[in-house]
Amino acid sequence: MLRPLLVTGLLLAASAGRADEVVLYGAGSLRDALGSIAKDFAARTGVQVQTSFGPSGLMREKIEKGDAVDVFASADMASPLKLREEGKAAAVVMFTRNQLCAFATPEAGLTTANFAGRILDPAVKLGTSTPKADPGGDYTWAMFHAIDKDAPGAFARLDAKAQKIVGGATAATSGDPIAAAFQTGQINVMIGYCSGADQRRKATPGIAVVAVPPAYDAGPEYGLALADSGNRNAVALALAILSPEGQATLARFGFAPVGLPARP
Repeated sequence: MLRPLLVTGLLLAASAGRADEVVLYGAGSLRDALGSIAKDFAARTGVQVQTSFGPSGLMREKIEKGDAVDVFASADMASPLKLREEGKAAAVVMFTRNQLCAFATPEAGLTTANFAGRILDPAVKLGTSTPKADPGGDYTWAMFHAIDKDAPGAFARLDAKAQKIVGGATAATSGDPIAAAFQTGQINVMIGYCSGADQRRKATPGIAVVAVPPAYDAGPEYGLALADSGNRNAVALALAILSPEGQATLARFGFAPVGLPARP
Protein backbone atom coordinates (compact mmCIF):
# COMPACT_ATOMS: atom_id res chain seq x y z
CA MET A 1 0.00 0.00 0.00
CA LEU A 2 1.34 3.39 -1.01
CA ARG A 3 1.53 5.83 1.88
CA PRO A 4 -0.30 9.16 1.32
CA LEU A 5 2.94 11.19 1.37
CA LEU A 6 4.53 8.89 -1.20
CA VAL A 7 1.50 9.14 -3.48
CA THR A 8 1.53 12.93 -3.16
CA GLY A 9 5.18 12.96 -4.18
CA LEU A 10 4.44 10.78 -7.18
CA LEU A 11 1.59 13.05 -8.20
CA LEU A 12 3.79 16.14 -8.06
CA ALA A 13 6.61 14.46 -9.96
CA ALA A 14 4.27 13.06 -12.60
CA SER A 15 2.56 16.39 -13.21
CA ALA A 16 5.72 18.48 -13.36
CA GLY A 17 6.09 18.11 -17.12
CA ARG A 18 3.19 19.97 -18.75
CA ALA A 19 0.52 22.09 -17.08
CA ASP A 20 -2.11 21.76 -19.82
CA GLU A 21 -4.96 19.26 -19.68
CA VAL A 22 -5.94 15.60 -19.54
CA VAL A 23 -8.96 14.02 -21.21
CA LEU A 24 -10.91 11.62 -19.00
CA TYR A 25 -13.77 9.44 -20.22
CA GLY A 26 -15.79 7.61 -17.58
CA ALA A 27 -18.83 5.47 -16.91
CA GLY A 28 -22.00 7.41 -16.18
CA SER A 29 -22.13 5.97 -12.67
CA LEU A 30 -18.78 7.64 -11.96
CA ARG A 31 -19.83 11.16 -12.96
CA ASP A 32 -20.05 12.65 -9.47
CA ALA A 33 -17.17 10.72 -7.88
CA LEU A 34 -14.66 11.26 -10.68
CA GLY A 35 -15.88 14.81 -11.14
CA SER A 36 -14.90 15.48 -7.54
CA ILE A 37 -11.52 13.73 -7.92
CA ALA A 38 -10.81 15.65 -11.13
CA LYS A 39 -11.65 18.97 -9.47
CA ASP A 40 -9.31 18.23 -6.56
CA PHE A 41 -6.60 17.08 -8.96
CA ALA A 42 -6.83 20.28 -11.02
CA ALA A 43 -6.68 22.43 -7.92
CA ARG A 44 -3.59 20.61 -6.66
CA THR A 45 -1.62 20.29 -9.90
CA GLY A 46 -2.85 23.05 -12.21
CA VAL A 47 -3.67 20.39 -14.84
CA GLN A 48 -7.21 20.79 -16.14
CA VAL A 49 -9.30 17.66 -16.70
CA GLN A 50 -11.74 17.53 -19.60
CA THR A 51 -14.40 14.94 -18.76
CA SER A 52 -17.09 13.06 -20.61
CA PHE A 53 -19.36 10.39 -19.11
CA GLY A 54 -21.73 7.80 -20.51
CA PRO A 55 -22.36 4.06 -20.89
CA SER A 56 -18.97 2.35 -20.76
CA GLY A 57 -19.48 0.26 -23.88
CA LEU A 58 -20.42 3.30 -25.93
CA MET A 59 -17.54 5.34 -24.49
CA ARG A 60 -15.14 2.53 -25.41
CA GLU A 61 -16.51 2.55 -28.96
CA LYS A 62 -15.81 6.29 -29.20
CA ILE A 63 -12.19 5.63 -28.25
CA GLU A 64 -11.99 2.81 -30.79
CA LYS A 65 -13.30 5.18 -33.45
CA GLY A 66 -10.58 7.73 -32.73
CA ASP A 67 -11.52 9.93 -29.77
CA ALA A 68 -8.30 11.15 -28.13
CA VAL A 69 -8.64 10.06 -24.50
CA ASP A 70 -5.87 9.90 -21.91
CA VAL A 71 -7.65 7.99 -19.12
CA PHE A 72 -10.74 5.81 -19.40
CA ALA A 73 -12.60 4.74 -16.23
CA SER A 74 -15.04 1.95 -17.08
CA ALA A 75 -17.75 0.21 -15.08
CA ASP A 76 -16.25 -3.11 -16.14
CA MET A 77 -12.86 -4.68 -16.76
CA ALA A 78 -13.74 -6.02 -20.22
CA SER A 79 -13.80 -2.65 -22.00
CA PRO A 80 -10.37 -1.46 -20.76
CA LEU A 81 -8.85 -4.88 -21.46
CA LYS A 82 -10.28 -4.81 -24.98
CA LEU A 83 -8.64 -1.42 -25.57
CA ARG A 84 -5.34 -2.83 -24.35
CA GLU A 85 -5.66 -5.79 -26.71
CA GLU A 86 -6.29 -3.36 -29.56
CA GLY A 87 -3.20 -1.32 -28.68
CA LYS A 88 -5.27 1.66 -27.53
CA ALA A 89 -4.31 1.37 -23.84
CA ALA A 90 -0.86 0.96 -22.34
CA ALA A 91 -1.99 -0.21 -18.90
CA VAL A 92 -5.16 -1.44 -17.18
CA VAL A 93 -5.94 -1.78 -13.47
CA MET A 94 -9.07 -2.39 -11.39
CA PHE A 95 -9.74 0.65 -9.19
CA THR A 96 -13.07 0.11 -7.42
CA ARG A 97 -16.10 -2.14 -7.04
CA ASN A 98 -19.84 -1.61 -6.88
CA GLN A 99 -22.95 -3.65 -6.05
CA LEU A 100 -26.30 -4.18 -7.69
CA CYS A 101 -29.43 -2.81 -6.08
CA ALA A 102 -33.07 -2.69 -7.06
CA PHE A 103 -34.96 0.58 -6.77
CA ALA A 104 -38.62 -0.17 -6.22
CA THR A 105 -41.88 1.66 -5.60
CA PRO A 106 -43.74 0.64 -2.43
CA GLU A 107 -46.44 -0.98 -4.57
CA ALA A 108 -43.90 -3.43 -6.00
CA GLY A 109 -43.48 -4.98 -2.54
CA LEU A 110 -39.89 -5.95 -3.24
CA THR A 111 -37.50 -7.04 -0.49
CA THR A 112 -34.19 -8.85 -0.48
CA ALA A 113 -35.93 -11.91 1.00
CA ASN A 114 -38.56 -12.20 -1.77
CA PHE A 115 -36.35 -10.80 -4.52
CA ALA A 116 -36.40 -13.53 -7.17
CA GLY A 117 -40.07 -14.34 -6.80
CA ARG A 118 -41.19 -10.72 -6.96
CA ILE A 119 -39.19 -9.63 -10.01
CA LEU A 120 -40.56 -12.69 -11.84
CA ASP A 121 -44.12 -11.65 -10.98
CA PRO A 122 -45.94 -10.24 -14.06
CA ALA A 123 -47.09 -7.30 -11.91
CA VAL A 124 -43.49 -6.12 -11.57
CA LYS A 125 -42.52 -3.88 -14.47
CA LEU A 126 -38.76 -4.22 -14.61
CA GLY A 127 -36.32 -1.60 -15.90
CA THR A 128 -32.65 -2.25 -16.67
CA SER A 129 -29.61 -0.86 -18.43
CA THR A 130 -28.73 -2.10 -21.91
CA PRO A 131 -26.38 -5.11 -22.13
CA LYS A 132 -23.20 -4.73 -24.22
CA ALA A 133 -23.61 -0.96 -24.44
CA ASP A 134 -23.64 -0.55 -20.64
CA PRO A 135 -21.96 -2.94 -18.17
CA GLY A 136 -24.86 -2.34 -15.80
CA GLY A 137 -26.95 -4.33 -18.25
CA ASP A 138 -24.34 -7.06 -18.49
CA TYR A 139 -24.26 -7.42 -14.70
CA THR A 140 -28.06 -7.54 -14.63
CA TRP A 141 -28.22 -10.30 -17.23
CA ALA A 142 -25.59 -12.23 -15.22
CA MET A 143 -27.98 -11.84 -12.28
CA PHE A 144 -30.80 -13.25 -14.43
CA HIS A 145 -28.65 -16.30 -15.18
CA ALA A 146 -27.92 -16.77 -11.46
CA ILE A 147 -31.64 -16.66 -10.66
CA ASP A 148 -32.27 -19.18 -13.41
CA LYS A 149 -30.08 -21.71 -11.58
CA ASP A 150 -32.52 -21.63 -8.66
CA ALA A 151 -35.63 -21.27 -10.80
CA PRO A 152 -35.20 -22.92 -14.22
CA GLY A 153 -36.85 -20.86 -16.95
CA ALA A 154 -36.41 -17.61 -15.01
CA PHE A 155 -33.80 -16.23 -17.40
CA ALA A 156 -36.09 -16.41 -20.42
CA ARG A 157 -38.91 -14.71 -18.52
CA LEU A 158 -36.68 -11.94 -17.16
CA ASP A 159 -34.96 -11.42 -20.51
CA ALA A 160 -38.35 -11.02 -22.17
CA LYS A 161 -39.85 -8.63 -19.64
CA ALA A 162 -36.84 -6.37 -18.96
CA GLN A 163 -37.24 -2.85 -20.36
CA LYS A 164 -33.91 -1.27 -21.35
CA ILE A 165 -34.37 2.22 -19.94
CA VAL A 166 -30.78 3.49 -20.11
CA GLY A 167 -27.47 2.75 -21.80
CA GLY A 168 -28.49 2.03 -25.37
CA ALA A 169 -27.46 4.04 -28.40
CA THR A 170 -31.07 5.25 -28.79
CA ALA A 171 -31.75 5.81 -25.08
CA ALA A 172 -32.56 9.29 -23.84
CA THR A 173 -29.45 11.35 -23.16
CA SER A 174 -31.08 14.32 -21.44
CA GLY A 175 -33.07 14.54 -18.26
CA ASP A 176 -33.49 11.49 -16.04
CA PRO A 177 -35.03 8.62 -18.05
CA ILE A 178 -35.25 6.37 -14.98
CA ALA A 179 -37.20 8.96 -12.97
CA ALA A 180 -39.44 9.56 -15.99
CA ALA A 181 -40.11 5.83 -16.35
CA PHE A 182 -41.12 5.62 -12.69
CA GLN A 183 -43.28 8.72 -12.96
CA THR A 184 -45.24 7.45 -15.97
CA GLY A 185 -45.65 3.96 -14.51
CA GLN A 186 -43.61 2.37 -17.25
CA ILE A 187 -41.60 0.58 -14.53
CA ASN A 188 -41.98 -0.02 -10.82
CA VAL A 189 -38.57 -1.67 -10.29
CA MET A 190 -35.21 -0.60 -11.71
CA ILE A 191 -31.99 -2.60 -11.42
CA GLY A 192 -28.91 -0.39 -11.04
CA TYR A 193 -25.78 0.29 -9.04
CA CYS A 194 -26.08 0.76 -5.30
CA SER A 195 -23.82 3.82 -5.62
CA GLY A 196 -26.74 5.59 -7.30
CA ALA A 197 -29.08 5.17 -4.33
CA ASP A 198 -29.02 8.84 -3.23
CA GLN A 199 -29.77 10.03 -6.75
CA ARG A 200 -32.71 7.62 -7.07
CA ARG A 201 -34.15 8.67 -3.71
CA LYS A 202 -33.98 12.34 -4.66
CA ALA A 203 -35.43 11.78 -8.12
CA THR A 204 -38.27 9.51 -6.97
CA PRO A 205 -39.35 10.24 -3.37
CA GLY A 206 -40.49 7.16 -1.49
CA ILE A 207 -38.46 4.78 -3.59
CA ALA A 208 -37.09 1.75 -1.74
CA VAL A 209 -33.47 0.68 -2.17
CA VAL A 210 -33.34 -3.12 -2.07
CA ALA A 211 -30.05 -5.01 -1.97
CA VAL A 212 -29.74 -7.82 -4.50
CA PRO A 213 -29.21 -11.09 -2.60
CA PRO A 214 -25.51 -11.99 -2.48
CA ALA A 215 -26.18 -15.22 -4.39
CA TYR A 216 -27.38 -13.16 -7.37
CA ASP A 217 -25.12 -10.11 -7.20
CA ALA A 218 -22.73 -10.04 -10.16
CA GLY A 219 -20.07 -8.07 -8.23
CA PRO A 220 -19.38 -5.12 -10.57
CA GLU A 221 -15.66 -4.42 -11.01
CA TYR A 222 -14.44 -1.12 -12.46
CA GLY A 223 -11.34 -0.86 -14.66
CA LEU A 224 -9.01 2.06 -15.41
CA ALA A 225 -7.22 2.26 -18.76
CA LEU A 226 -4.21 4.53 -19.35
CA ALA A 227 -3.67 5.35 -23.02
CA ASP A 228 0.02 6.31 -22.81
CA SER A 229 2.24 5.54 -19.84
CA GLY A 230 4.61 8.29 -21.03
CA ASN A 231 1.97 11.00 -20.54
CA ARG A 232 2.95 12.41 -17.13
CA ASN A 233 -0.29 14.24 -16.55
CA ALA A 234 -2.38 11.18 -17.40
CA VAL A 235 -0.25 9.04 -15.07
CA ALA A 236 -0.73 11.66 -12.35
CA LEU A 237 -4.51 11.57 -12.77
CA ALA A 238 -4.54 7.76 -12.68
CA LEU A 239 -2.49 7.87 -9.48
CA ALA A 240 -4.90 10.41 -8.02
CA ILE A 241 -7.80 7.99 -8.61
CA LEU A 242 -5.81 5.12 -7.09
CA SER A 243 -4.45 7.13 -4.16
CA PRO A 244 -5.93 6.80 -0.66
CA GLU A 245 -7.53 10.23 -1.10
CA GLY A 246 -9.10 9.26 -4.42
CA GLN A 247 -10.28 5.94 -3.05
CA ALA A 248 -11.81 7.70 -0.06
CA THR A 249 -13.73 9.95 -2.45
CA LEU A 250 -15.04 6.89 -4.29
CA ALA A 251 -16.17 5.44 -0.96
CA ARG A 252 -17.93 8.69 -0.12
CA PHE A 253 -19.98 8.33 -3.31
CA GLY A 254 -21.05 4.78 -2.51
CA PHE A 255 -18.37 2.70 -4.22
CA ALA A 256 -16.30 -0.09 -2.65
CA PRO A 257 -12.68 1.06 -3.02
CA VAL A 258 -9.88 -1.45 -3.51
CA GLY A 259 -6.98 0.79 -2.45
CA LEU A 260 -7.63 1.84 1.14
CA PRO A 261 -5.60 0.50 4.06
CA ALA A 262 -7.33 -1.78 6.54
CA ARG A 263 -6.49 0.73 9.28
CA PRO A 264 -6.28 4.55 9.01
